[in-house]
Amino acid sequence: MAAETLVLVPGLLSDSVVWQPLADAAAGRFSVHVADVSRGTSITGMAETILGETDGPLIVVGHSMGGRVAMEMARLAPGRVKGLVLANTGHHPKREGEETRRQAMIDLGHESMERLAAQWLPPMVDPARTVDGALMEMLTAMVLRADAAQHERQIRALIGRPNASAYLEDVACPVLLVAARQDAWSPIAQHEEIGAAVADSEMVVIEDAGHFAPVERPAETTTAIMEWLVRRFGDGSG
Repeated sequence: MAAETLVLVPGLLSDSVVWQPLADAAAGRFSVHVADVSRGTSITGMAETILGETDGPLIVVGHSMGGRVAMEMARLAPGRVKGLVLANTGHHPKREGEETRRQAMIDLGHESMERLAAQWLPPMVDPARTVDGALMEMLTAMVLRADAAQHERQIRALIGRPNASAYLEDVACPVLLVAARQDAWSPIAQHEEIGAAVADSEMVVIEDAGHFAPVERPAETTTAIMEWLVRRFGDGSG
């Protein structure tokens, strides 16, 4: 068993199913901690909570909003965070007009989480996969396990997010960036910007996947992350 604990952080309206294939693959090599960010009200607060419920050195794997939390954990505890995997994520501060657009989604969630899921999810996946009934049903069920209050908490946390661009150059641990070819929300170029800012980075691009690459292409995403983890941190065999 490797010395580091693998911390898996889901994103907005997401839960453990996003990282379940990776958790299964890593279980024999790493201690695995699946974070629950459903009750958090700020990115920094989420990061502090996860740091408080874990011990020792960590490798933090974050998807989307979870990537923001992972970067914040590295800022708060650089001595503990030994590696980062950032999947389908971003680093920019709040953009002009963003709060208005996100408030509209908050309002929609309070009207109907079913309508929110129907509007939000299709642009989050590879356009070719929107007709994949099993995939869309799985993602919809995940969204509906949350409620409008959780959605609003997480959206407000994102609106008030730290500007990760301001401290990326201070991230000293190795970073794996996982981008997806059809991710229009967090495009490849955004991951390239993160990679250029940190000292030790690699990037993989998952083909035929959108913003939910770990769910859309679980085998390919898991294989890419596990290969990097074993190469950079060992297989735990001693």
